[in-house]
Amino acid sequence: MTIWWLVALAVTLVLVSILAFRLHPFLSLLSAALLVATLTTPGQLQQFADARLEDGKFTQAEAAEFVTQSASSRVADAFGATAGSIGIVIALASVIGGLLMQSGAAARIVDTMLRWTGEQRAPEAMAAASFVLGIPVFFDTVFYLMLPLARSLRRKTGKNYVLFILAILAGGSITHSLIPPTPGPLQVAAFLEVEVGAMLIAGLGIGSVTSVMALIAARVINRFVDLPLREEEGKETRSGTQTLASVSGDAEAGATKPPLWMALFPIALPVVLIAMGSTLKSIGVSETTAEAAWFEWLIQLGDKNLALGLGCVVAFGLMRWVPVDQRRPMVSAAIASAGSIILITSAGGAMGKTLYHAGIAEVIGSVAKGFPGLWLLPLAFVVTTAIRTIQGSATIAMITSASILQSLALSGDLPFHPVYLAMAIGAGSKPISWMTDSAFWIIKEMTGMTEQEALRTISPMSAAVGVSALVVTVIAAAVFPAI
Repeated sequence: MTIWWLVALAVTLVLVSILAFRLHPFLSLLSAALLVATLTTPGQLQQFADARLEDGKFTQAEAAEFVTQSASSRVADAFGATAGSIGIVIALASVIGGLLMQSGAAARIVDTMLRWTGEQRAPEAMAAASFVLGIPVFFDTVFYLMLPLARSLRRKTGKNYVLFILAILAGGSITHSLIPPTPGPLQVAAFLEVEVGAMLIAGLGIGSVTSVMALIAARVINRFVDLPLREEEGKETRSGTQTLASVSGDAEAGATKPPLWMALFPIALPVVLIAMGSTLKSIGVSETTAEAAWFEWLIQLGDKNLALGLGCVVAFGLMRWVPVDQRRPMVSAAIASAGSIILITSAGGAMGKTLYHAGIAEVIGSVAKGFPGLWLLPLAFVVTTAIRTIQGSATIAMITSASILQSLALSGDLPFHPVYLAMAIGAGSKPISWMTDSAFWIIKEMTGMTEQEALRTISPMSAAVGVSALVVTVIAAAVFPAI
């Protein structure tokens, strides 16, 4: 069976099982991985092993053992490798996010930004706050946090409800696809063998510029769509979610929140450590210098697991602002939520690895030779967008696309740093949010939109975010190809 048939079968199985049979993404991706591993021929496995022998990545014994491994063993090994790579980071980030929400630290960040910008620049403050919160907190939770503020601002100003809603998307949506430690960027970085620090630096730079461009698009959409403030059919009573009191004038609520520096420290510390470690590693240092030991120590601090661990330790300083009866359930809920995400991304990693074993790298590499230079970035964008639009999940689209396109980064023939390929994949995971996307329905229901209103606002906004990110990525790759 040719590799293209394997790719078609795997993608079809994932799409049909999720869309038609409503199967959990973990089971869908794991089934696809087992299917590909089972249908991969011994000849394809031998070719893969021979290539690893030539690269020095396999010994003769390891190559022989790999070829004789059962399909389920290869899937289990790939699943375990992925979980080991991203599992700790996702769990720690989830705990940090839970502490930020329950302690009032998230509300403190939003309140301060609104106070700095004033009411006229409230959309910019909301976008900036969503961007910052979106680094350790999953996007749907950011939206739950920020929506009460958007509704309060609409009541106060009497206008711009669409703008306030889309400002949350402009800031929080793009971090979900470009900036670790969210699962999609972590998995793409693992597939493309990109340093998490490089992914973080590129994601912060490209994501921040994209947010500005997306906010401009939000203002344009706001001119054409007028959304009334409808009464909610039900309270947004999600477990572990805190309602923001920024515009309610509740002075006592402000007094019970942690100071701004404590609210930002658990986010800033791991970001700074990872970026520092990646920068020092790229600079390098001679082993003969007296500073070598210090450099090595600082690089170790930049390890993603250690950096997030230190951020989590710092975040527990916020526990004093969490009600005593909510402390244990909050941590347990955060870890449980992370567990589901780890299973999904690990199963996606297993599917990608089995396709890699089957020879997708060589085939994609030969196809990509027909795409000159920067055109590889739109190619990655289109592939990811097609998968995202069909099945809805940005994370699954990124995992699937990265598993197919990973050979472009691993070949060493790219005319730019492979992190830009990761950014293009992340950009492609934004368009188009519509009926297949769970976030589409969350936003629609929470804001009181009709389906027609949602299609006129959410869908064009997601397209604007994705296209903006692609444009910024292409420009950055052309100007700073070596990052």
